[in-house]
Parts: sequence; structure tokens; C-alpha cells
Amino acid sequence: MANDVKDTIQGTEQEQKRHFELVELPRRLIKEKPLGTIGGVIVLALFITGIFADFLAPYGMNEAFIADRLEPPSAQYVLGTDQLGRDMATRIIYGARTSMIVGVFGSLICLITSTLIGMTSGFIGGKYDLIVQRIVDAVMCFPALLILLTIVAMLGPGLMQVTITIGVVFGISGSRVIRSAAISTKENTYVDAARAIGCSTTRTLIRHILPNILPAIIILTTTRMGGVILAEAALSFLGYGIPPPTPSWGGMLSGAGRQYMYTAPLLAIWPGLILSLVVYGINMLGDALRDLLDPRLRGGIGRFGKAKRKSLRLKNSQELDKC
Repeated sequence: MANDVKDTIQGTEQEQKRHFELVELPRRLIKEKPLGTIGGVIVLALFITGIFADFLAPYGMNEAFIADRLEPPSAQYVLGTDQLGRDMATRIIYGARTSMIVGVFGSLICLITSTLIGMTSGFIGGKYDLIVQRIVDAVMCFPALLILLTIVAMLGPGLMQVTITIGVVFGISGSRVIRSAAISTKENTYVDAARAIGCSTTRTLIRHILPNILPAIIILTTTRMGGVILAEAALSFLGYGIPPPTPSWGGMLSGAGRQYMYTAPLLAIWPGLILSLVVYGINMLGDALRDLLDPRLRGGIGRFGKAKRKSLRLKNSQELDKC
């Protein structure tokens, strides 16, 4: 009976530990990772700009003022105008919506693909793992941009085609991270106990493997988002991404930015600068979350608060003594 009580208290301690971790994560991010905090602000600004682009943009997405072509920044046009007389600030704001859609949904597809492939491959193992990993190796042998160009050339340019293609390709290559986490997790005793009492493979994966590899999934998603946005910009720059007149930062660099690079360099500077800033912010946020969530790194989940951890252990020991 004492062992049962001890196991119950240990389970309660783990649940309280996870609760403290989630509550203290924003505070630790601000206190311990200032660059990660800046990155989080940049990502939040990207989401707000993309969601409320219709209200933030001073003009219509494709509203052109022919008489004001290639105007420099002024009070009327904050970032100037392009070769068709369209406001650059408006185009960049709507380009943020495009990047947000591609980044979020591309990362979501990447997450699903990586989780399905990596978790099942690492948990099942054997011949299934061998076959799946050889396919992953074959995909990773080719440059990602070459694969993306080939698939998008067959499917045709478009927002949906580009997003799905980038998400699947990046998800296959990222499945290695999830597979490693699943392999280390399945060696724990509670997984053997679940098998012993007759849990199915699906239930074991969902109830025992998935919650314990969640930090790796979060880290992979945040770090992949910047790569997804850059991949979309690269495809748009090469003419295989989002077709005009839909604004895209990569398309703005490829079209007017490259054509008028010497006569109006701001057409390439503004979208390039915003793209670099957003990708930098996403990478900094992803690195910060990795440092805070990965238990193998200093500052991982074990440091959810020394004072609270000590208090929690003292409280649980007192309850055990009473029993």
C-alpha cells in the first residue's frame, strides 16, 4: 500500500511539475532568453499583420496610381511605390499574410508528416523502420530546392500547391528528429507496462509516446517555420511560387526588385529586409524554446523553479509520512 501511495504522489508531482512548466514558460522566456523574446514579438507582429492586413493596409492590395510610379518614401507612400504605382507598404503588409499562411500551414503539414513517419518508425522498428528510413534517406539525398522545383513544376504554381509541397518535403526530412525521440521514449518502463496490460499500438502511441515527445515536436515546428517561409520566397523568386498579382516577398524580390535594382533599389531592399527580420525572429524564438523545453540542455524542463520544486518535494514527503 505504501508503494501505491508513493507512486500516486510521484504521479501528482509530475503533473504539478508540468503545470509549473507551462505557467512559467513565458516568464522564463522573457527573463532568460531576451533574443527569444524579441523573436516572439516579431512572430506575434507577423501574425497580427497577416490577420488584420485589410485594416492595416493604407490602400488596396492591387490598387495602382500610375502617375506615382517608382515614387520614393514620402508622407503619402511610407515605403514608396513600385513600377505600377502600387504602395509598397500595402504590398508588404499583404505579403505578410501570404508568408503567415505558408508558414503556419506548411509547418502544420510538416508537423503531421514528421510525427506520423518518425513516431511510427521509431516505435515499431524492425523491417518497417528499415524500409521507411531508406525512403527518407533517398529523399534527403537530393537538395530540397530541387525536389520542390520538380514537384511544383508538375503541380503548377499556387498557394495551396506550394504550401503542401513544402510541408511534405520538409516533414520527411524532419522525421529523423521525431524518430530519435520516439526510440528513446519507448525504452521507458511505462511503455513496457502499457504493452503488458494489452494496450494496442495506436493507444500506446497516442497516450504514452506522443505526450512525451511533444517538446521535440514543438521545437521542430518552430525551427521549420522560418525554413518554410524562406522556401516559399525562393520558389516565388524563381517564378514557381505564388503567382502574381498576389503579393509575396519572394515575388517582389524577383519581379520589380530585380528589374529596377539600380534605378529603384528600395523595391528589393524593403521585402528583403522584412523577410530577413521575420526569419531571424522565428529562428530566435525556436532556439529559445528548444533551450527551455529540451531536458537534455541546461535550462530544460528540470529547471521549472528550484524553490517550487523544493517546496513540492517537501509537501509530498510530508504526505507520505502521514500515510
